[in-house]
Amino acid sequence: MKLFDGVQPKLARWMLRQPMFLVATAPLAADGHVNVSPKGMAGTFAVFDPYHVGYLDYFGSGAETIAHLRENGRITLMFTAFSGRPAVVRVYGQGRVVPVDDPEFAELRDRFAKKRTVGQRSIILVDVERVQESCGYAVPLMDFVADREVHDLHQLKKGTREYEGRGHLKNPASIDGLPAIDPPPSAHPRVGISGTSGPVGLTARRPPASR
Repeated sequence: MKLFDGVQPKLARWMLRQPMFLVATAPLAADGHVNVSPKGMAGTFAVFDPYHVGYLDYFGSGAETIAHLRENGRITLMFTAFSGRPAVVRVYGQGRVVPVDDPEFAELRDRFAKKRTVGQRSIILVDVERVQESCGYAVPLMDFVADREVHDLHQLKKGTREYEGRGHLKNPASIDGLPAIDPPPSAHPRVGISGTSGPVGLTARRPPASR
């Protein structure tokens, strides 16, 4: 196992080359459901600085990640090499949701190569606390063919009106009943990351000591 001081440029380039990653969150309740979501689509992940990363979140069938982050903020991203040198990289941290109607969303949006705006729901922003690499020896070698076009085509066909201002109807709560997306105006104001330097006020800092 190897620990890194945040997501440094070489590691960032490796992460950005991977065709997918996994997102894990969980509620605080002992009997709550742990959620793991696969994320694909090129251009939806970004490294803002060594201690802040994020991904572009589009509407889906649920909103487990959003609900869990609203409750407790815990999040882990996992990247795996399916070709080349074997490696599994986990990014542990505290996450928060930047909704599409938040001014900060517009400030962050240009950092993502993915340009489709129809169906976008939020940006999931992660304050990085620990970056860990393990061997990945048991992960199979697989060839990447292409991103699926189904998600793009499906949401483009539905159009902007299907999504604007309707998040509370599509994704109101997690499967455990935790609130996910509120009806506008939100009853839960955003709590931002403090600081004035770096991209849109993000403050590059060293993470706490490894636990």
